[in-house]
Amino acid sequence: MEIELHKILIKEVVNDYKDSAEEGVTAYGGKLDIRPKYQREFVYKDKQRNEVILTVRKNFPLNIMYWVKKIDGNFEVLDGQQRTISIAQYVAGDFSINEKYFHSLTKDEQNQILNYELMVYFCEGKEREKLDWFRIVNISGEKLTEQEIRNSVFTGPWLSDAKLKFSKTNCVAYLLSSDGGQLINGSPIRQEFFGIVLSWINNEKIKEYMSKHQYDKNANELWKYFQKVIGWVRKTFPNYRREMKGVNWGELYNKFKSKKLNSDKLEKEITELMQDEDVSNPKGIYPYVLTRDEKYLNIRTFTDKQKRKAYEKQKGICPKCNNYFKIAGMEADHIKLWSKGGKTIDENCQMLCKNDHREKSSKK
Repeated sequence: MEIELHKILIKEVVNDYKDSAEEGVTAYGGKLDIRPKYQREFVYKDKQRNEVILTVRKNFPLNIMYWVKKIDGNFEVLDGQQRTISIAQYVAGDFSINEKYFHSLTKDEQNQILNYELMVYFCEGKEREKLDWFRIVNISGEKLTEQEIRNSVFTGPWLSDAKLKFSKTNCVAYLLSSDGGQLINGSPIRQEFFGIVLSWINNEKIKEYMSKHQYDKNANELWKYFQKVIGWVRKTFPNYRREMKGVNWGELYNKFKSKKLNSDKLEKEITELMQDEDVSNPKGIYPYVLTRDEKYLNIRTFTDKQKRKAYEKQKGICPKCNNYFKIAGMEADHIKLWSKGGKTIDENCQMLCKNDHREKSSKK
């Protein structure tokens, strides 16, 4: 991993500054992607933006910035995007501070800003090295998400196209997943939305997928996969509920896309489970009705009071092996299994020794 510290004047950085919705934000004579197209948008508030300029005007040091060297020899800002845009916007005359625009300053004041030295690390290396280093540094100001770090490593035509579809406010993927009710957690501009979709298509192996497709011309495979997932969800669970937001839909699609599912039957069961007081995680109802794994539901457990009441009633005797145990050596059990309609109530509670309880649980 090569990391070189450079001192770069503001006038060099803001040279040929451009801000375009189609092409992103570039500067440094066209060699620097300050905000690559469709990446995180400008998030500084006016106070934060103004403090950057005031820091420069007082000749106080700004935090070190980090640029990633790309395969074409140009650079992409890893850390320092908001500060760099603030500076470039001020020099371009986009805003004033205390009613003074850049062009309103004296020549000496303008030159003081333009000749201010920014401390910038140039970062270049293998993918694994850069990922590890970025996580160690990660980084002053707005902390980078894991996906933002990965984006900085796997730059290329595939990533540019994927960001267009998955990484902008109101991007097409976000709008598709929200049409009829929002299905996915996470912010598109912080790349969380993008990271979730990538985890779906390759079973959590995001870096491997990005590395494999880094130099593809486009991200059509990912986009088509995403469309299929959303279409399958809407067809399988047409009655939207807010509990559907944040379910791992990609995992369920990957496992059950080829199975014939009765959406009416599933809806009837979901309706019943949503009313079941023993289900403490209603979001888990959706994976449960497909997998039948009760872990998704977080079935309400017996309280300590219920356990003590059952223990005293049994006088410490396990009804399976008829041996005596202290309460610490026993576990609460549903006499009638929850899956068979048994409720988490006093009348359905018994205390089994740990061996018998675990043997019963293994046979569910």
